[in-house]
Amino acid sequence: MGERRIRIDLAYDGTDFSGWAAQPGLRTVEGELSAALTTLLRAPEPVRLTVAGRTDAGVHARGQVVHADVDEAAYAGLPGRSSRSPEEAARSRLAGILPGDVAVRSVALAPEGFDARFSALRRRYRYRICDDPGAMDPLRRRDTVLVKEPLDVTAMDAAAGRLLGLHDFAAFCKKREGATTVRTLLAYGWTRADDGVIEGTVVADAFCHSMVRALVGSVVPVGLGRAEVGFPAEVLGAEVRDPRVKVMPAHGLSLEEVVYPEDGDLAARADEARATRTL
Repeated sequence: MGERRIRIDLAYDGTDFSGWAAQPGLRTVEGELSAALTTLLRAPEPVRLTVAGRTDAGVHARGQVVHADVDEAAYAGLPGRSSRSPEEAARSRLAGILPGDVAVRSVALAPEGFDARFSALRRRYRYRICDDPGAMDPLRRRDTVLVKEPLDVTAMDAAAGRLLGLHDFAAFCKKREGATTVRTLLAYGWTRADDGVIEGTVVADAFCHSMVRALVGSVVPVGLGRAEVGFPAEVLGAEVRDPRVKVMPAHGLSLEEVVYPEDGDLAARADEARATRTL
């Protein structure tokens, strides 16, 4: 028997993690999940993971997706003498190993051609802001950012809408050597929820480093009345970082969903995503 690729859907509170990516001497989500899988499967080497979105330190997730190539025999043996499937056994047993700020929602055999990162069609993030200090819920302080002045949500939403489409988002990304900053922003909007909190929804085919929090930072001055509605679009067009755009705090951000195509289109989508994008 050889290896089988499994898909793991998980959620986590990012507060006490130094981000997703494993780093020596630091507590990370990848480190915790890899260690748990390595223990569960009694693997001789740490289980390697591929993630849909590498979240930064402090960023949360409700809909994160990873894949891992695991020993087929070890995986098949997870149920032991029970009548559970390997998938059910993996989910249950991981819950007993992982810390309380990580939850595995499901484990499944990955379809042919599935790649958690490159097969994804789009990712959806949410950002939460409270603009009324007296209404700030202390029980939500880990996932909601406090802005101490009232925000004009209608103006923020209008400004956000001008950024949609295929663009070079260099002005909103931390450059990485050899990596493109061309992305397709599929949706970006702001609403005020029933509890009074302002929620931003950001959807794109992919994101580059710090992009979502910089996109949020570009519309907050508009909401405060300190910049015109066209300001974020002007920043986008310049294609360079603007000191007036502050990268917003990490704890207001959560990866909510990763969407994939039908099984038969997974491999083709992965090939398309691996190609360097240009305008």
